[in-house]
Amino acid sequence: MSHETPAADRSLTTALAEAAAMAGRAPSVHNTQPWRWTVLPDALELRVVRERHLSALDPEGRLLAVSCGAALHHARLALAAEGWTPVVERLPDPAQPDLLARLTNVKHTGADPDAMHTVQCIQVRHTDRRPVSDEPIPDAALEEIDRAATREGVHLQVLDDSQKIQLASAAQQAAAVEAGSPELREELAYWTSRAGAGTGLPPEVLPVEAPQTTVPGRDFGQPGTLPVGPGHDRAASYAILWGTEDEPDSWLRAGEGLSAAWLTATRLGVSLVPLSGVVEVEGTRQVLRQMLSGLGFPYISMRLGRADPTHAGPPHTPRLDVAQTVDTSAVRGQLP
Repeated sequence: MSHETPAADRSLTTALAEAAAMAGRAPSVHNTQPWRWTVLPDALELRVVRERHLSALDPEGRLLAVSCGAALHHARLALAAEGWTPVVERLPDPAQPDLLARLTNVKHTGADPDAMHTVQCIQVRHTDRRPVSDEPIPDAALEEIDRAATREGVHLQVLDDSQKIQLASAAQQAAAVEAGSPELREELAYWTSRAGAGTGLPPEVLPVEAPQTTVPGRDFGQPGTLPVGPGHDRAASYAILWGTEDEPDSWLRAGEGLSAAWLTATRLGVSLVPLSGVVEVEGTRQVLRQMLSGLGFPYISMRLGRADPTHAGPPHTPRLDVAQTVDTSAVRGQLP
């Protein structure tokens, strides 16, 4: 966002365009960035880009919607930091299934100090798949991360030691199932060989070898170039992000909750790594449901820990150019 003109003196249209651009920094499965924004004079529309849907890994589109939900939360946060409060309409038009959300009736209510603080984390948030340090996360930090997710209508269940073992077993089982799918391996190979395309996972963000972790991470089919070093993640916490519904609008809210939790974790100095493999396979997804005592539906699992202070953070994943994700044709001439 611009820091040259006070927020109250800039037009709503400019604020919407800046929020859409900021949303491009949101996390997405395999860094597919499956969203496109349309900036209108007084509203912002979010649509899914089906061409960047992982049809083998995510046939029902849960993780597609979660990814777009994270972008939606990023845009909302950017607006709040500038003092704008929209009405959010999720899946507003059944005749347009690709229209996931509309931000409308935007009022200038004054900058939100918490949002101003948290929005700064958008630029520094990243995914570090290496082992974390031996320093456990304070309960107070985990509770604050949980509250951030809960405000978005979802919940975070932190797992006990026996549940961690269950999660590790489920992750191994899911990995074995997915390794037997030629279509999924081909899809994964495509999104890990996108050098210069602005999307996908380049070698420098993937470990050069499988790190020593309690719950195994994804096997990307080829080694990256990110040095792993010694260490384990025995002090890490594991959690499941879940909710009471399993419908497209709830998947979208799950992404908003994931974004809120992740940015809060970043602000608190906590490394968060999403672990989606266990929800991609129906059998292991049901294992997670059992871990939730059948009270809800798991959207994604995650690892939380203190990053190893001896490791420099990995580079950020690439991003598409703003012109590829934000359509400003309807307001041409109204932007600075």
